[in-house]
Amino acid sequence: MPLSEHEQRLLDQIEQALYAEDPKWANTVRISDPRSHYKRRLVKASIGFALGVVLLMVGVVSTVIWLGVAGFVVMLATCLWGLSSWKRMNGFHGDSRSATSTQQQGPAARRGRRPGFMERMEERWRRRNDER
Repeated sequence: MPLSEHEQRLLDQIEQALYAEDPKWANTVRISDPRSHYKRRLVKASIGFALGVVLLMVGVVSTVIWLGVAGFVVMLATCLWGLSSWKRMNGFHGDSRSATSTQQQGPAARRGRRPGFMERMEERWRRRNDER
């Protein structure tokens, strides 16, 4: 149901007041694409990974073992954080179906659209035998 002219004017006034009061928050709320959030997380994860590499190298050069281990842990954690953000940004959330529905469907349905490695090898084997 469309807004009346009076409601539209009120909404515009509220929006302008919000922009005037806190423009940074209003701009953040206005962004409707969640991929921009995940892109920011990817940038932060990349910076964290670079920081982990620096910590690891400093730990190796100065022979401070705990600093090298901390750098490796930072690298690992930011890599996992970045990969989870990348997967969500690209729309891959994993298999959200329950185990019973997966078992009721065939093995090809569990793997998705693309056949697995073994199915591709079996198909190649069948084609070779058919050519002879």
